Amino acid sequence: MTSESAHITRPGGLPLDERITGALVGAAVGDALGGPVEGYSPEQITERHGGRVHGVVGPWNGDAWRTARPVAPYHKGDGHVTDDTLMTHALVRVYATVRDHLDAYAVADHLVPDLMTNPRWIPELEAETIPLHRIFLAEKWLVARLHYGHVDPREAGTGNIVNCGAAMYMAPVGLVNAAHPAAAYAEALDVAGAHQSSYGREAASVLAAAVAAACAPGATADSVVAACLALAKDGTREAIEKVCDVAARYSDFESALRPLREAVSPYDTVGPDYRSPSLGARRPSRLHAVEELPVALGMVVVAGGDFRHAVLGAVNYGRDCDSIATMAGAVTGALGSPVPEEWAKTVAEASRLDLWEPAVTLTGVAREVFARDVDRRRAHERAFAELGGPGCSD
Repeated sequence: MTSESAHITRPGGLPLDERITGALVGAAVGDALGGPVEGYSPEQITERHGGRVHGVVGPWNGDAWRTARPVAPYHKGDGHVTDDTLMTHALVRVYATVRDHLDAYAVADHLVPDLMTNPRWIPELEAETIPLHRIFLAEKWLVARLHYGHVDPREAGTGNIVNCGAAMYMAPVGLVNAAHPAAAYAEALDVAGAHQSSYGREAASVLAAAVAAACAPGATADSVVAACLALAKDGTREAIEKVCDVAARYSDFESALRPLREAVSPYDTVGPDYRSPSLGARRPSRLHAVEELPVALGMVVVAGGDFRHAVLGAVNYGRDCDSIATMAGAVTGALGSPVPEEWAKTVAEASRLDLWEPAVTLTGVAREVFARDVDRRRAHERAFAELGGPGCSD
């Protein structure tokens, strides 16, 4: 395929490179906007900011961010991305190394060493250090289990706290499998097995499927949800269905904030007080779901696929809103909804990150992987034909 033909836009929508850029830049922007209000309720956010958040804001505790609990020592706000983006970019680097589909072993062989040994600028710490020093306990589990425990990578996620830690950075899997949700789901299920189990692993797989579905020509918010429902299992599927059914009744996030929370509440194990989880929180279950994924998809539905509306809805929802906005940003960005340039520029400069380079890298990888998939599929077709499969003469 020539570079010229690769950029042909068919009637169904944008070319691959623009969808990948939209998804990755959109995820980072959502992450940065949600970070400073993470963990709070919509009412607390309104009180703190004198109304809803409509863009980049400063730290919740102002200049006291270094010492104020419960978020110290992280400088959340002012356009700084969080661990969601750090992990997403780390997974892109794994794809850049492997240049093929990934599995749990790729996480052990490449992602874990990257987190442990390669210093990078960490915006929230305002320092250059290894990413391991920033990531949450559920992500440090990767290092404990895979590097120190030598656990089978396919089973390493078992025993971890069940949360959205794997789902928050799984968008690259959907992009490499663009327009093929089932393939994205299967690949993410393997990759996430190194990190999560139960509905945390399921959320990662469905998020990848959502991003892949969003890349399809002519995709809409409704078609993305339909693809998710066709693949999701157990409580995750039911939570998505219930939340998105409610979301379809609203067209503005303000009126949807409380109804979406009420819809997801029966499936959420954390409970009403986000900072004081219930005793049943984050334990394996076939009945429950992480809150972040259904709400993110619900906001995409409320917004009709519009990036700005979906991300601001996710941000003002509160609770784990950096991850909710990351997911909503990835899906709407992949759908082709423009990411506001002023937001992307502010986040890139504040975080000292090139938000566009990972998209260039992943686009090249996605094209290489697709070419390999075609070769492998054709080799299988030839082999099956020799066995007397369809298309063979008797």
